[in-house]
Amino acid sequence: MNGAATPEPKAASTSPTPQVPLEWRFSQVFGERGAGEDVQDVDIISTIEFNKSGHHLATGDRGGRVVLFERTDAKDDAPRKEAEKADYSISRHPEFRYKTEFQSHEPEFDYLKSLEIEEKINKIKWCQGTNGASFLLSTNDKTIKFWKVQEKKVKKICEMNLDPSNAPANGSPAGNNMVGPSTRIPNGGFLRPGGPPLLRLPVVVTSQEISLAANCRRVYAHAHDYHINSISNNSDGETFISADDLRINLWNLEISNQSFNIIDVKPTNMEDLTEVITCAEFHPSHCNTLAYSSSKGSIRLVDLRQSALCDTHSQLFEQHEAPGSRSFFTEIIASISDIKFSKDGRHILSRDYMTLKLWDVNMDSGPVATFQVHEYLRPKLCDLYENDSIFDKFECCQSGDGLQVATGSYSNIFRVFNCGAGGSEVTTLEATRNPTRRQIQNPARPARSLSSLTRVVRRGAENTGIDANGNSYDLSTKLLHLAWHPDENLIACAAANSLYMYYA
Repeated sequence: MNGAATPEPKAASTSPTPQVPLEWRFSQVFGERGAGEDVQDVDIISTIEFNKSGHHLATGDRGGRVVLFERTDAKDDAPRKEAEKADYSISRHPEFRYKTEFQSHEPEFDYLKSLEIEEKINKIKWCQGTNGASFLLSTNDKTIKFWKVQEKKVKKICEMNLDPSNAPANGSPAGNNMVGPSTRIPNGGFLRPGGPPLLRLPVVVTSQEISLAANCRRVYAHAHDYHINSISNNSDGETFISADDLRINLWNLEISNQSFNIIDVKPTNMEDLTEVITCAEFHPSHCNTLAYSSSKGSIRLVDLRQSALCDTHSQLFEQHEAPGSRSFFTEIIASISDIKFSKDGRHILSRDYMTLKLWDVNMDSGPVATFQVHEYLRPKLCDLYENDSIFDKFECCQSGDGLQVATGSYSNIFRVFNCGAGGSEVTTLEATRNPTRRQIQNPARPARSLSSLTRVVRRGAENTGIDANGNSYDLSTKLLHLAWHPDENLIACAAANSLYMYYA
């Protein structure tokens, strides 16, 4: 069969490459927190997204703001020969600078349901840019907005209030043709006896100063009864989807007052509800294909050509638990928090609470690779349930070449795995200026037991522990959001209000 024969040459040609671990280095940090500095809740980053070219990066925070960064080391208008001579993989690495920010969402109140709608940005997606302008979608729990960001030359008004001494030089529209006595007034005009003064029109001058303006072009609202958890652009450049717990809607970018409900998992009786939608994403190149994940750990592939309401899936990807291993926490930790298509659309990367799984869209019998993210927490699931940490939603990302995958964990660390044979972990990095410090073991330091840790400080007792490498972990600091540059080995990740970037 073609499906079985296709991956064999690919595996043979790429298998030697992942065996060499990438050497990750610190690149940049924005909004670094000082020692002892408190972080405001509104400043915590809630989403990160590169655009398709990788030249722009957007972040959203809990305060409803969107912050844009642009790449400075490689310009789109650079000469081709100069770009060919430059070896960015060796001598240079991607560098970004702050570009602009704007307030995307404000806190609202739903009077019909007596429900507060917070301004937190859940997701940001870049759209196709035109004429030097950037377009992006941002959403909170209920409302999606379509933004246009472009550079504009600043226009200034001059000669508005002229000094009387400069009036003759500027002249007067009817100054030489006036008949009879007149009185000069401070703005450079003349006052006719018994009549109004002659108007002097201000002159608008376009300066060389350039400012960035963000305009909200459209608002897509009142289409979701439940909180929006994901949005995704279609490859056709005209439509996008938005998903909440029970429904997925299809929108046209040009039409904000109408959407089509394409997937609805809401049962007639809500007591019969067994699973909810957790994430949805379009295929990167097939405009008729999308995937969505559920709280039961399954991924469904849907073909929009089958019917208007896609109640049935074309493929189902799920991994069943081994007999006798089911527990109270099995279904909770199996809930998928994020899915991502690979750049070529051949694989789907999914993240549940404990693992990262890689699926082949041509093989629905099981994942082709499973990566353990923080297996040392499995004995602590009861404590994690009590402090709600077990419901944390970690994101995942994949490199442009498909050879590396990454996801976050606690203590502000994230792990990068290779997708080669064995699926061994490449490296563990901490979101600091020295990302590899947690890999250095100190044999002279005595290991503390879990019982001693629980007695140190009562306030943080339930949030600390020891991981598999003997390092302490902190459940209160978690790295939930990260993104991989589409073409280069550059990872951007969020630790509270700080944005860290690392390159390899």
